Amino acid sequence: MANDHEHPSLFVPPSIQDHIQGMLSASVVLILYGDYESFQSANAYRSIRAAQQQLSPTFEANDVCFIFRHFPQIQIHPHAQKAAEAAEAAATQGQFWQMHEMLFIYQQVLENGYLVEYANRLGLDIPRFLQDLSKSVYLDRIIADIQGGYRSGVEAAPALFINGIRYRNSWSIKHL
Repeated sequence: MANDHEHPSLFVPPSIQDHIQGMLSASVVLILYGDYESFQSANAYRSIRAAQQQLSPTFEANDVCFIFRHFPQIQIHPHAQKAAEAAEAAATQGQFWQMHEMLFIYQQVLENGYLVEYANRLGLDIPRFLQDLSKSVYLDRIIADIQGGYRSGVEAAPALFINGIRYRNSWSIKHL
C-alpha cells in the first residue's frame, strides 16, 4: 500500500459511475471517501454540506459538484460494508442520497434489521433490497471505490479531494 504523501492526487477521475450531486463539469469537484460507521466521516460530510450551503449564494447552481465514494474500514467498523451495500441497493431504486443521509444520521445502528427499516422508511422495494444485500450484488463496486482510494493514497476515511488534489487542512466550515 502506498504512503499518503506519495500520491497526493486522485487516481480515479470523477465519472458518471459515481454518486454525484451537481455537474461533473463544475468548477469545484469534491470527492469524499467515507465510511458510514465512522463519526469522522459523518462530521466531514456535514462540514462539506454546511460549506456548500454557505457558498451557494456565491456560486452558480452548477459550480460545485459533490461525489461520495465508499471506503468502509471493516477492521474497525464491522457494519460499514453492509451499510455501503445498502446505499448501493437504494441507489438502484433511485434513493442513494436519501439512504446516504439516513445511514449517517443513524450510524450507531447499522445492523441488518435497521438497514431494512431504513429501506422501508424510504419506500424501497424490500424483497429486491433484501435480495441485493443477501447476494452482495454491489460488493464489487464498493471494492472498486476502496481500491481507487488506495491508489490515491487513502488509508482511512474520511479523505477528501478537491479538484483532484488531496485536502489535508482542518475539516472546519471556515477552512473548507
